[in-house]
Amino acid sequence: MSSRAVLGVTAGAVLIAGGAGGYMYWLQADSVNKQDSAAKAAATQFAHDWSARKLGAASYIGTSGEGAAANFETATAALGKGPIKVDVTEFNRDGKTATATLHVAWTLADKRTFSWDDPIELAKQGNRWGVKVDSANSLWHPKLQSSDAFVVHQDEGLRGEIRSTDGSAIMINKKVYDISIDPTKATDASIGQLQNVLNITGLVDKLHAAKKSHSQALIPVITYRQDDYIIYQNGVEGLDGVVVKSRKQPLAESRTFAQPLLGGVGPVTADMIKKHPKTYHEGQVAGLSGLQAQYDATLRSTPGFTITPRSDTSEVLFGSKAKNGNNVTVTLDPKVQNAAEKALESQKGKPAAIVAINVKTGGVSAVANSPSYGINRALTGRYAPGSQMKIATTYALLTHGFDPDSKVPCPKNVYVGGYRIGNFEGETGGNPKFKTDFAKSCNTAFVKASSDFSDTELQQAAHALGFGVDWSKHVGVNGVFAGNVPTPKSSTEKAVSVFGQGRVQGSPLDNAVMSASVARGSMIPPSLVTKPAPGGSDKAKPLDKSAIHELRSLMRYTVTNGTAKAVKKVPGGPVYAKTGTSEWAEGGKTGVNGWLTGWQGNTAFCVLVEDVPKGKSGGDTAAPVAAKFLKTLANS
Repeated sequence: MSSRAVLGVTAGAVLIAGGAGGYMYWLQADSVNKQDSAAKAAATQFAHDWSARKLGAASYIGTSGEGAAANFETATAALGKGPIKVDVTEFNRDGKTATATLHVAWTLADKRTFSWDDPIELAKQGNRWGVKVDSANSLWHPKLQSSDAFVVHQDEGLRGEIRSTDGSAIMINKKVYDISIDPTKATDASIGQLQNVLNITGLVDKLHAAKKSHSQALIPVITYRQDDYIIYQNGVEGLDGVVVKSRKQPLAESRTFAQPLLGGVGPVTADMIKKHPKTYHEGQVAGLSGLQAQYDATLRSTPGFTITPRSDTSEVLFGSKAKNGNNVTVTLDPKVQNAAEKALESQKGKPAAIVAINVKTGGVSAVANSPSYGINRALTGRYAPGSQMKIATTYALLTHGFDPDSKVPCPKNVYVGGYRIGNFEGETGGNPKFKTDFAKSCNTAFVKASSDFSDTELQQAAHALGFGVDWSKHVGVNGVFAGNVPTPKSSTEKAVSVFGQGRVQGSPLDNAVMSASVARGSMIPPSLVTKPAPGGSDKAKPLDKSAIHELRSLMRYTVTNGTAKAVKKVPGGPVYAKTGTSEWAEGGKTGVNGWLTGWQGNTAFCVLVEDVPKGKSGGDTAAPVAAKFLKTLANS
């Protein structure tokens, strides 16, 4: 019985101990829960205060609320005043310390959200829990140091360059200076002085308009090359409200170099932004004309936007770095281009053009226009080619067994379909051999020699030489005109077509292609932009060897004994050429254009001089320009 009693007592003791142990566990669990809640409450409060930008109200260990708030302002100032959402996503307590992970979502000015996870530590000091702040690490981001700050960097990247096939600089990145006005800081006096320094009017009026509308946007004034900016630098810098920023953009060696082919680069317009809001934005630079505009998508950089620590700007926390644009490759040869532009200086801005082609490759080596700012008449102009078309006419004759030593009369006039056809200035040439008719460019002789042409014979010959066959896609330049030799509608039209009048039209490039084909012995479609690769075929088409041999002799004879004597003595080797003088009528006005096309060595070319003086021919006007071009090229 005592044993049972002992057992009973023991059993009772066990039950009591068990009850007491459960009570103690409940007290301990209650204490743990309170400590967890208190610590987590401190983390939650901190997240709430961060979201509300009231960092001075939170509880900290290691700094004051005011100190934390000041550090926050310094560290995050670059992120702007957009909405912030901070949540506690993980929490763990171990005794009097705890850790938590905060997920931060910060809305930036451009509506993008910069998000990150920020681990923090908490500690109990006395009866309160607070966020620990140490001297090594920032409270605001795990990659920031204690006294660090976020840095926002916007970079447009470098625009792609235009280079020649051999890598020569055509339009490469160089430093420029943008001058603009800050309407919030500018005064009438400072902008008035700016007007005087730059010799630009209307800037004060623009300032008044901006102030009236309360605009804070910069007012663009002008962009200068570095060499030009130096001239104005002392008079511009230091003026109230005048902002000068440097950057890089593609520039040719001069303002006029290969213009308007290459085109220009500048700030995007409001209209461009409106039409393509996903492509362009305010302050961006883009191609505005020429190849710069046509290939803007290739050349244009991808802007970069990055957030980094100030202590290590290579550490990208958000965004992506800028990507430079891709290069465009062209066949232009700076040496040939400069020679062509030098030759056109004699025109003093009057309409004229020179095109040059590399005979071996078909690549366009020069595109020069006068005036340099205007239409690209060298590639897109549509003109009656005049007697240059006699190259195609002669090729048609020679491929049908015509003997250039046969005599063909050159009367003053011939009549076809009741229409009188005469020679330039009404001259007569007697009854010479055809080679003299070609060299002296007798229209009436060509009408007689081609009198039995079919309606398509001239067209086929011209196409074989590359005139009037559509290779425009292969050039890679918008608006290029490949020429037109239409089927004649009457016997009269067929007669005048053989010397490049009527509805026959071509650009200077078309005539240069024709000369290059004769020089080469095959027709290769011309090319200018090679990268991005253009469309169209580049397959060479062989020409009749016998006819080409005779045609070369005729074009050389034109230089030594005919209308192209101006290029007879130029250095650099023998020149082969054909002059042209074409009449035009437009808007009640009439006039004459002067031409010369040919080649020397590996350079085929065509010169156009518009609206020449009365009584002057291509031999009088275009040939001397060609001579200057070839002489400059030979001496360069």
